[in-house]
Parts: sequence; structure tokens; C-alpha cells
Amino acid sequence: MRQKLLRDGANELSYEIRGIVKKADLLKKEGRRIYWENIGDPIQKNGSMPEWMREIIGGLINENETFGYCHSKGVLETREYLAEKTNELNGVQIDANDILFFNGLGDAISKLYQFLVPTSRIIGPSPAYSTHSSAEAAHANTTPLTYKLDPENNWYPDMDDLYLKIKYNPNIVGILIINPDNPTGMVYPREILDRFVEIAKEFNLFLVSDEIYANVTYNGAKAITLAEYIGDVPGIALKGISKEFPWPGSRCGWMEYYNRSSDPQFNALCQTLDNAKMIEVCSTKLPQMAIPRIMKDPRYLPYRKEANDAIGKRAEIIASLLGDLPQLTFNKTYGAFYNTIIFKKGMLKAGQSLKIDDPKIAAMRDEWVQEEMPFDKQFVYNLLAAKGVCVVPISSFCSELEGFRVTLLEENEELLKETFTHIREAVIEYCS
Repeated sequence: MRQKLLRDGANELSYEIRGIVKKADLLKKEGRRIYWENIGDPIQKNGSMPEWMREIIGGLINENETFGYCHSKGVLETREYLAEKTNELNGVQIDANDILFFNGLGDAISKLYQFLVPTSRIIGPSPAYSTHSSAEAAHANTTPLTYKLDPENNWYPDMDDLYLKIKYNPNIVGILIINPDNPTGMVYPREILDRFVEIAKEFNLFLVSDEIYANVTYNGAKAITLAEYIGDVPGIALKGISKEFPWPGSRCGWMEYYNRSSDPQFNALCQTLDNAKMIEVCSTKLPQMAIPRIMKDPRYLPYRKEANDAIGKRAEIIASLLGDLPQLTFNKTYGAFYNTIIFKKGMLKAGQSLKIDDPKIAAMRDEWVQEEMPFDKQFVYNLLAAKGVCVVPISSFCSELEGFRVTLLEENEELLKETFTHIREAVIEYCS
């Protein structure tokens, strides 16, 4: 081409969560059964939206208003409802104008980083959720900035690591919190959340909290949302319905701006995001209209409790199958529907493999596995080829740790046990 087309940061836009599907599809063509543990789609794992929710959504099809544009920031009735729910937490207070809808949180995340100057950085957790780390790195034209989550301490963040990285990098303007966390399933305690606020105040930063799983907690845990602890620090909460209704295909998420008037630069960022959505006209309207009707329904909270209890039970089953393996560092999960499992140091090394009887599939595995590839990615490809279990390596989550992420979504209990028995057998064989 006449000129260079792509900026350097485009190389950071990778998504192994879906990338590994191409290899799994090749195995399916060879007759291999695939156990999908790579992506957080409840519908794909035998989940279904309750019939009463479908009836509410179906009723909206009969309302002519459904088919027109809405306000560029989102349906006013829905934004007023969501603002009221946030204000009931007795923390920061907002109104409908502090809420902006997007076509899913992926859209919101990309817009958030898109308008920052490349030298302004938002530091996020590692292991990192790929949508955040890739978008932040792409905007900055370099690798993402991260602070460590510690598998030896319940996956809680290393606050000293975070503090020192912020202190010695004046380009950092914001801190990303994912609570409950993807990919670890960790839920932050209040003292850690308060420490985030203290650091933000000291260095004049804003906070971003991804709360897509805020209502997906279990086994005694409860997520504390940004609105409850942020105080007077500027911040943005990222929320959506794809996981908790569940309706991932709705592509419906929103931002809530907190304390936007407390800092002119932060206020300008919020206004820019509003203006960008205005140029697009608006986000998809139907799911926005459904939100208050579903959440106000008396069946909603009982449904959410039942669903969370089921996820908690699956977390216990997974712990019973993998938690005692000496090769692994295993933490039970209490939020979201993922678990990140780490191999202990020295367990993975060059030359390891799983036995595969089918020579054609063995050859495919050999072609996928490369010497310069991270050891955990080699394990993941072996697991896929030998056992048909599709997981994601933790090295793909912007982490130096070696391990893999699984989901807690399989509603068929026998199939869940079968899947994680395969993983257990693979870990023992691979590390021996």
C-alpha cells in the first residue's frame, strides 16, 4: 500500500478465547467430541432464559415503539430505573444523564480506551480479561500495563505491586477493577476496594470497575459495587445483562459515570463518550426496554438466587475433582463463572505430551505445538487433542503464570463431572 495501514498497537488485538475454537472445529470434523470450556456463554452450556422472561421480551415485539430509535444515551425509562437502583445503595448518587448504553460491554470497553491520548494509561489486573488488556494496549501502541493478582492469596491483588507501578509511572491515569473477576472468579473484600480508592486519591486517578458479574455471586459471597465505596473519586462502572439474564446475544451494556463534575478532564472524557454515541444515533433498543420490566418482576430475584446457587454447586464439584491435585494451585471461586487454575512451578516443561491413539489427530497436535510456545498453551492444545476439552491458557490473559481457565456453566451435572474428570486425568498424565 502507499502508506502503512495499521498502527503498532493493532498487534495486541488478540482473543485466544475464540481463537482456539478453530482448532476444536478441526477436531470435530475428525469425529472428536468437544467439551466447550473456553467461553462464558450460558446458552452454549445447556442454559436457557426463563420462559417468563421470554414472554416479557415477546410482548415488546408487539409494541410499535420498540422498532424506532431511542435517545442516544439510551431509553430514558430504563436509565431512570437503573439510576434509582444505584442510588438505593446509599453511596454515590447519579441520575439518568450519568448512564450511557452501548451494544454490549465490548463496545463500551473499546470506546473507553479509544479516546484517551496514547500516553494516558489505565492499569488493569493480571491475569487480564482479554477485551480490556487488548483494547488498552492497542490504544497505547504497546503492551498493556498490569498489576498482579496472587494465586497464593485467594487471587487478591498485590496492592504493593499496584502502588509502586503507579508511583513510578506518571502516565497512569486510571485503575481497572474487575469485580467479580474474570478470569479468576475472585470477589474483592471491602478493605482492598477501599485501598483502590486511597491510591486513586493520592495520585489523582479515576477508577473503572467492570461489574458485569456483580449479581453472579455464590457460596456466601456478595460483590460490593463501585458506587458503594468510591466516595468522591471520579469513576466509571461497566454493567450489562448478558450474563445474569442470561442474554449474551442481546449485546446490551452500559456505563455509569460517578462524580463526573469533580474533575474537568474526567468530565470531558464522559462528554466525549456521550458525543461518540450520539454520532452512532443509539444502541440497540429492545433489550434496553426489557431491563426494568424483567428486573422489577417478582420472579427475578428468586430466579437469580436459584441460578447462583447452581453455579456455587458446580464450583464445589470442580473443587472436588481438581482441588487436591499436588501439581496445581487451586482456588475455589465465589463470583462470575470462571476458575483459573495454575500449575505449580516446574510442573510444565519441554517435551511433555498426552497420549493420542489416532495418528491423524496426533499429527494435528504436533503441528499446533511449537517449541517457542508458552508451556501452558502446549498443555491446552494437548488437552484439546487428547481429551476434547477446550480451555484457554492463562498466558493468553496477559500473565506470566502457567495455567488454564475453565467455566462453571455446564448445567448437565454428569457432563460437568465427565469434563473435569478428563481434565484431572490429563493433568496427572501430562505432569508425570
